[in-house]
Amino acid sequence: MLALWLTLSVLELAPVEPRKGGPSPGETVPDFKAQTVDRHSFSLADAVASHKVVVFVFFSVSCPYSNLFADHVGALSGQYRDRGVLFVGVNSNQGETPEEAAAYAREHALRFPCLKDKGARVAEILGAEVTPEAFLVDSKGRLRYRGQVRSRKGKPYLEEALREVLADRPVRTPSAPAFGCPIDPDRGPADGQE
Repeated sequence: MLALWLTLSVLELAPVEPRKGGPSPGETVPDFKAQTVDRHSFSLADAVASHKVVVFVFFSVSCPYSNLFADHVGALSGQYRDRGVLFVGVNSNQGETPEEAAAYAREHALRFPCLKDKGARVAEILGAEVTPEAFLVDSKGRLRYRGQVRSRKGKPYLEEALREVLADRPVRTPSAPAFGCPIDPDRGPADGQE
């Protein structure tokens, strides 16, 4: 693990420009529908109606930063599942297939819905730019946090926001610029697959 961390610390991080789209914390997230990697329907409106919090985490099967945080995200999901929190993985890279995204979810024991974001539509709606990047939506459909899962020094930005929303308190840090691998919304399907 130390070797992986040292390797990641010397890699150049993806530059994060100011957000070009997506809601700001406090704004309502537009409803959308998508399909999970195991071909089930997903609706933001349904998820928000049946949960206190919905957390979207964008991932990539080939990004070392996404891989580094995957187990932590899986553990957070398990820790908060019984408190009305739904985690949702989102794979928006067009060069990664639904089968690869499903295998990634199994490998990292992500026991929550994972969406294959065809055309990077969900990434565009939320304004996601890198993997991993998290978006926390409350039961009224408002974005309450966007950004890092946790900092490179271990500051748990996402978990702090989650605790504050569940306690019905304002989120002290509603955004923290995410670092990681850029989402590739333009590349066609890998190996000619849809």
